[in-house]
Amino acid sequence: MATSYPQIVLFGDSLFQASVDASTGFSFQSALQTQVLRRFDVVNRGFSGYNTSNALSILPNIFAPPSLGGPALKYLIILFGANDAAVQLPTNFQHVPLERYKENLVRIINHPIVTAHKPKILLVTPPPLDEIRVTVLDRANGHPAAMRQTKRSAAYSEAVRQIAAQHPAITLVDLHKAIMDRALEKTPGFDPKKSKNGAALGDPESGVRGYLEQLLPDGLHMSAESYQVFYDLVRPHLGSEWAGTKDENKVGFVLPDWRDAPWLEEDDHLMGKSI
Repeated sequence: MATSYPQIVLFGDSLFQASVDASTGFSFQSALQTQVLRRFDVVNRGFSGYNTSNALSILPNIFAPPSLGGPALKYLIILFGANDAAVQLPTNFQHVPLERYKENLVRIINHPIVTAHKPKILLVTPPPLDEIRVTVLDRANGHPAAMRQTKRSAAYSEAVRQIAAQHPAITLVDLHKAIMDRALEKTPGFDPKKSKNGAALGDPESGVRGYLEQLLPDGLHMSAESYQVFYDLVRPHLGSEWAGTKDENKVGFVLPDWRDAPWLEEDDHLMGKSI
């Protein structure tokens, strides 16, 4: 029977689908795979345009129940919400109401197929939105208004925080906060407390995109720098199985280091015979 590698699955929308791309200088998925090489397979199950209702409908097609010889789901990283938070427009039907979004996420993390594997689950807040940029692009693409709004997107990120707080076994990865903190750090002179109604970067009420222009080039999807921020958040949660061990450079390998492989004894035996 072939050896199966345990899996780290990235389950989400276009933000995960695009995480494999290295053309911008940094690949989130590649960085993860490098970190866990020979121990886990990082499997990309990102689906552009999908919301949490779509995710629930396809979940049985993505994950198989545990089976002898089948890959075990050890880590599940979930990132949905950018599409759920879309505004209801005649030209777009991705929106999922906030309460249903929360219910869907709870159903995903508690789905019998998922829980049967007993994975460590990382629940990610969707990143912030640059509504100023999104508005320009959406109108240019024929929509009557912006398909997404800064404050609405922030509410969906807050919902993820609430769900993580209600499920102690779930690990929260606050991508929204991390990217916004980076944007504020690199936008000198901007203080959301002093902007109109406390409006954030990217909100038309503040009128300031600031460094979000670099972090969210089209207002929605992440740049290489944003993916690096994301990776820095996730990295500490992987590898506790071997971190700090005597031979952590090879502990946890699915197949042994060549120096420890059983065939070495066979080779030594044959060499002794030939001598």
